[in-house]
Amino acid sequence: MATIDSDAHVVESAHTWEYMDPADREFRPTIVRPEGSSLAYWFIDGKIRGFARAVMTAESFAALSARAGRRMDTPEEAREVENVGVRLHHMDELGIDVQVLYPTVYIEQLSDRPQVDVALAKSYNRWLADIWSQSNNRLRWACIAPHTDIDAALQQITYSRAHGACAVYMRSIENGRMIHDPYFYPIYERAVDLDMAIGVHIANGVPSMIDLLSNCEGGGTFWKFRLASVGAFHSIVMSGLMDRFPKLRVGFLEASAGWLPYVMTDLRRRLAARGRTVPENMLKEYRLYVSCQTDDDLPYLVKWAGEDNLVIGTDYGHNDQSTEIEALRNLRTSGLVDERIYAKITNDNARALYAL
Repeated sequence: MATIDSDAHVVESAHTWEYMDPADREFRPTIVRPEGSSLAYWFIDGKIRGFARAVMTAESFAALSARAGRRMDTPEEAREVENVGVRLHHMDELGIDVQVLYPTVYIEQLSDRPQVDVALAKSYNRWLADIWSQSNNRLRWACIAPHTDIDAALQQITYSRAHGACAVYMRSIENGRMIHDPYFYPIYERAVDLDMAIGVHIANGVPSMIDLLSNCEGGGTFWKFRLASVGAFHSIVMSGLMDRFPKLRVGFLEASAGWLPYVMTDLRRRLAARGRTVPENMLKEYRLYVSCQTDDDLPYLVKWAGEDNLVIGTDYGHNDQSTEIEALRNLRTSGLVDERIYAKITNDNARALYAL
C-alpha cells in the first residue's frame, strides 16, 4: 500500500518565473522585503500580491512547532523544490510515497490582465513539469489554468496533463465568478476528457473580498479562504454541476472536514424543498472528496461522509494552522480510525480522486 499526501505545496521562488517566454519577461514577478522585516512579498503586475517567504531558521521552526503542537519544519530547498532529491528524501523520512503539489502564491488572483495571467501560468506549469520529470512520478501536481483566457486555460490543462499533472487548481471564487458558473464549463469538460480532478484549494480570487477579510483579529484567513471553500462545496451541489458532468471529480483541500455535517444537513433540506432527490451518500454520489485533519472527529465524520471520499494532506512547505507534515503518520498512530479506513484515506481515496 502506498501513502499519498493529497495536499502538499511548492513555495514559489525567483526560479519559478525563469520558464517564461522571452516576450513575457516584462511580467516577471519580483520579491520585495520591507526594511527590517523577516517577511517578503510578491510584486506582480504593479501590485503587492501576497506573501512570498519568511526567513525561518531551524530554531524558529522548532519554536513554531512547539507552540502548534505539531511538526512544521521543512528544508528550504525542499519546499521550494530547488533540489528534488532533497524533497524525495524528506518524503521517505516522513513515510510518504507520493505528494500532490499545490501552489502557494496562487491563493489569490495575481492579475486580471489575460496577457499577464497566461504568462505566469505557463511559467508555473513548466516549472512543475520540470519538477515532476525529476521525481520518478512521485511529485504529481495541480496545474494553473489562466481563467481570464479560457482557450489558453484549455491549452495549459492539456500540456500539464502530458507532464504529470493530475488536477486542475481552482480557487473557491475565480475572478468574481462562483465556480459553478457556466463560464468554467469548458474547463470541466477538458478535465473530464483527460481524467483529471478539479482541486478546489482554500483560496479566493476576489481582491476586494480579500482586502475586507484580511483583519487578523477578525478571523483573517478563516473567513476569506476556508469559509469560501465551504461555500463552493455547497454551491456545486445546489447548482447541479455534478449532474451536468457525471464523470467530474472535485476535491476540497485544506479546509478540514469538520464542516461536512452542517453543510450536508443544510443541503438535504434545500434539495428536498426543491423536489430534488437527496442521495444517501452525497459525497460518493457526486464524486466529491474532502481532506481531513488529524484533529477532526473522524469516527463521527465517517458516518456522514462514508469511507470512500475522505483524503488527507500535510500542507507540506507552509507554516500555518493547516500544516502537519507528519499528518499521515499521526493519523495511523492516533487510533481514530482502523487500518482499513486509514488505507482508504491515505491511498485508495486519493487514487480515486486523482486517478493515480
